[in-house]
Amino acid sequence: MVQAAEPNFIIIFTDDQGYQDLGCFGSPKIKTPEIDKMAAEGARFSSFYSANAICSASRAALLTGRYPSRNGVFHVYYPGAHQGLNPEEVTIAEVLKPQGYRTAIIGKWHLGDRPKFLPTNQGFDSYFGIPYSNDMWIHKDQVFAADAQFFEDYTLDQVRSGEASKRKDRGGKVPLMRDDKIIEYPVDQRYITQRYTDEALQIITESKAADQPFFIYLAYSMPHVPLYTAPEFAGKSERGPYGDTIEEMDFHVGRLLNHLKASGADKDTLVIFTSDNGPWHLSKGRGGSALPLRGAKFSTYEGGHRVPCVMWWPGTIPAGTDTEEIATTLDFMPTLAALAGAELPQDRILDGYDITELLKAGQPGQSGYERFFYWSNKHITALRIGDLKLRMQIDHKTKERKAPELYHLAEDISERNNLASQMPEVVEQMTKIMLNAEVGQLAGR
Repeated sequence: MVQAAEPNFIIIFTDDQGYQDLGCFGSPKIKTPEIDKMAAEGARFSSFYSANAICSASRAALLTGRYPSRNGVFHVYYPGAHQGLNPEEVTIAEVLKPQGYRTAIIGKWHLGDRPKFLPTNQGFDSYFGIPYSNDMWIHKDQVFAADAQFFEDYTLDQVRSGEASKRKDRGGKVPLMRDDKIIEYPVDQRYITQRYTDEALQIITESKAADQPFFIYLAYSMPHVPLYTAPEFAGKSERGPYGDTIEEMDFHVGRLLNHLKASGADKDTLVIFTSDNGPWHLSKGRGGSALPLRGAKFSTYEGGHRVPCVMWWPGTIPAGTDTEEIATTLDFMPTLAALAGAELPQDRILDGYDITELLKAGQPGQSGYERFFYWSNKHITALRIGDLKLRMQIDHKTKERKAPELYHLAEDISERNNLASQMPEVVEQMTKIMLNAEVGQLAGR
């Protein structure tokens, strides 16, 4: 096996895609031949977790390798918020840049839209995308490029006066940014998946020509609502509008992988496809499916945190690998650093693990996770140790913890059979571990 000294990395991060919502994860109606082929040529991870069940927190954890308790991102950020990912945090991009990497984010950022929080101040050479969720709006003091384009009868004066952010139809009218400035408002979201992919292909081509390794964080806006697809994909999926968006993303993932193969970069590139959290519970074909898992987005049941994940690296990841080993988005930072020969920050705690050997060995590789903590807001409300999972939700009114739930995930993946009353000693031990960990992590330990 010949491996590039400094391999390329592409992380494809979808928005609110459920555990079941790929053909290779059992979707009965959504057709994803390109990602299914990606899994057949690489690895499918069936016990893969996002570090949080909401947008901003899950993205901060991916980029820093740290639980929300350590990086300080617990909530979703809205346009104009004077909060974001602390610039003192170290991102994957900042770790890779000293190794000569070209670093690019394409798509959804959602870690603060004030200048100091933007990707170009967090280690990324370039940014092209929507700065927050695609159902949001625009804040009056965002920075526009001199040649910014306006559509749908919006004007710069309307934005500056605040009128644009007060209109009844403001939801889903979001800006498109290039680096630190808005270049279009509102962007036509029907073509956003294609445009994101076009940008990625261009960066791959340019980096290959310059003989420069690259890290591309491709954060697709879909299938977060409102759902948008290009006309040629609309109405084509048996799963309705939601399925249309995923089938369109699948097509463009195929374009990406075929481009890597055609350029000869496939054996030098690790590509990861996963989701930021579970799906919305929505009607009329707008939401996804986490089956056979229980719960969805916002929840610390499995359906909120466990997400589909496929990793592809021809010649390095054995084709057809299907692993139940626990891995998470927290692992991206240490794993990519190890593969690139980059130095990790030594002045802070990282919560992920280097899964290089798991990638190369497939199922025989062992997970580093003795424990995985499920954060909800500023509390750990669930804990997995081996196949056992304890869940103790917070009552929003009393602020007290609710009765414990204990599940054996290997035997009860749908979390229907509560074993708490049958295993009180296990509940007591795991409760102590969970509560101590919450206090310790919030204190920086």
